[in-house]
Amino acid sequence: MSLIKNPDERNDPPRPLLEHLSALRDMLVFASVSWAICVVVACVFSPQILAWLKSPAAASEEMLQGLDLTSGFSTMMAIALWGGTAIAFPFMVYAILRFVFPALTRREKAVLLTVLLSGSALFTVGVGLAYGKTLPLVVSAFQSINEWVGLPVTTIRIEGYISIVLKTVMAFGLVFQLPLVLFVLGWFGVVTSESLRAKRHFAIVASFVVAMFLTPPDPMSQLIMAIPLCLLYELSIWAVWLRERA
Repeated sequence: MSLIKNPDERNDPPRPLLEHLSALRDMLVFASVSWAICVVVACVFSPQILAWLKSPAAASEEMLQGLDLTSGFSTMMAIALWGGTAIAFPFMVYAILRFVFPALTRREKAVLLTVLLSGSALFTVGVGLAYGKTLPLVVSAFQSINEWVGLPVTTIRIEGYISIVLKTVMAFGLVFQLPLVLFVLGWFGVVTSESLRAKRHFAIVASFVVAMFLTPPDPMSQLIMAIPLCLLYELSIWAVWLRERA
């Protein structure tokens, strides 16, 4: 809570340029060291993380195989980099807050914290939806397509599977930031609730187009992304409207 204490409306008196550069250096060093430590931690626990990533393909898990001598190493590095970045994200956000918060008013700090917490919650919801609902359907859909074409798959390359999982999870997490982006734009007056309502039909079409490009090529996973996007757009309209009323 010390980050939002601000008894004098602004609690950062003017400082020399060198002090700001020193604070910036400390922020970058802290963020970099945190990221490196988290990458190492994710690397150490890569077998457990891999087991978690393989879970959506439970029915086909025995088919997941490494076909190259370097399969284990490349999979471990992918898990370490992606997982380490995800784990380090809160620490990097903390470093940024330590740098910028002293120059903000109490109200600005509250808004920034609300945006960050909301963004984290929306990202978590998107990841959970992708992992719990979309990925099992994606695996099942691809297997059905393979059987229908007449090319039953008995071995799944682990690198390709991990790539699909990570891309799907990250895509869902990022697109679920839509209401937050629209709310920030509404806060600064770039968009209004009226203009968002007028463009609702374009937003619905755009949601399905985005889902088509960001999800694997099966209709069910596209619907699982597009429908929540439409609902989040509607939520954004109400959030901007409430801001305008306030």
